[in-house]
Amino acid sequence: MTLHTDFERVALPLADAFTIARGTTETAENVLVRIEDDEGHVGLGNAAPSAYYGETADTVEAVLPDLLTVVEDVADPHARERVERHMDERLGGNPAARAAVSVALADLAGKRFDVPLYRLWGLDSTETPPTSFTVSMGSPSEMRTKAENAVERGFDVLKVKLGAGDGLDSERIAAVREGAPDARVRVDANAAWTPQEAVRYSETLADHGVEFLEQPVAATDVAGLRLVREHGAVPVAADESVVTASDVPRVADAVDIVVAKVAKCGSLRETRRVAHVAQAHDCEAMLGCMVESNASIAAAWHCAPLFEYADLDGSLLLADDPVEGIPMDGNRADLAALDRAGTGAVEPSTD
Repeated sequence: MTLHTDFERVALPLADAFTIARGTTETAENVLVRIEDDEGHVGLGNAAPSAYYGETADTVEAVLPDLLTVVEDVADPHARERVERHMDERLGGNPAARAAVSVALADLAGKRFDVPLYRLWGLDSTETPPTSFTVSMGSPSEMRTKAENAVERGFDVLKVKLGAGDGLDSERIAAVREGAPDARVRVDANAAWTPQEAVRYSETLADHGVEFLEQPVAATDVAGLRLVREHGAVPVAADESVVTASDVPRVADAVDIVVAKVAKCGSLRETRRVAHVAQAHDCEAMLGCMVESNASIAAAWHCAPLFEYADLDGSLLLADDPVEGIPMDGNRADLAALDRAGTGAVEPSTD
């Protein structure tokens, strides 16, 4: 078999500026990866790099030629474990770039078998959790309006970004709750608080019915996570503290939930492993994302039945996406209704 590969950098404007504790994003720089076999099947993947994890679109473009050479040398989309091992040997790190290759190969394998990925993996499409929709940081009044708009669009699970450091976080969560009185609400501080601040804020979060608090303290502060869990008023989730499955045992007794993302795990296989290792440690798991195209979000949705929670709204935040994704039933991906093989992601011009 011969495999042909290429990639393309795409700038994806967001529908609205996206602000978290670390800064504001108006355009998501993604890199689309295509892998084609000699029968004309095309696997589509996508890299959504994060500077927090040491990647940019420039670094992705720099390493993809080497990674795709591995794909062409192995020349078998079903030998994904071998490809991933060789990619890691040739060029460790660079998880978003490796994830793009992983997704494209899985998409190609599904298309060759003519089945969606979740069926290839034997997962139950009826167990897909609803995704939250992110309310990014702004003034309290702005965040209230964003919450109202999200609910009007049919999203009854909201993820609220806090941690601005200006003393207004209590007002922000109160405003969101006013705008969405019946929604399930989660909060993400993106490592912005000290453990003591997180414990104090958690009382306010509990008063407003917040389900859990994601990454309240620095990624390396496992003791801080444990303190917030033991003395705070809401459950605690670890995102930045968990990059791959090997990190789960280190934090499992300090949090209630761990967060996996395909772009930080480096492959679909490793993403699924996070869910399995979390389960083995009596810890729940959430599947999250970056701000990214359906080319990668669609693949993540196929992993979602393994997770208790989903935060897969990255493509929903875009003003326009060059890739069509999985049909949605409200805020759930309708995997059972998917009539396309592989990930279900498709570029309309080539469908």
